[in-house]
Amino acid sequence: MEFDAEFYFLLGAVLLILYFAYLGVHKMIGRGLDSHIDRIKNELDEASRLRAEAQALFDSFAGKTAQAEQQAASIVAQAKAEAETLANEAQVRLEDYIARRKKQADEKIAQAEAQAIADVRSAATDAAIKAAETVLKASADQAAFVDQGIASIKTLVN
Repeated sequence: MEFDAEFYFLLGAVLLILYFAYLGVHKMIGRGLDSHIDRIKNELDEASRLRAEAQALFDSFAGKTAQAEQQAASIVAQAKAEAETLANEAQVRLEDYIARRKKQADEKIAQAEAQAIADVRSAATDAAIKAAETVLKASADQAAFVDQGIASIKTLVN
């Protein structure tokens, strides 16, 4: 019986497979694949753990961001309230200042009026005194004239 080349090739391949099976190559390949699968599983587990950590960190930052936004809103509200308070205080102080300045101006006007009245009275008194002096001088001159007239009449009558 004559065997062709395909038969010998098949026989060599089967013998090679049996030899590899005897040496445990299939177990080595299985162990290699198993270790490769284990490495991939470990990498996936690590990636999952890292993802969970990243998500936790993201959630933490989101919480901190929300808290910071609340604090910023609180600070803005407080600043607005303080600004309103300061504006109201400034308005009250301005009104008080205006009232004081008006009172001072009224007092100065009253003092000026009193001084003007005193000046007018003084001028009127001076004018009255001068008029009285003039009248008295005129009266004294007339009295001397009347005395002369009476003396002249006495001389004529005598």
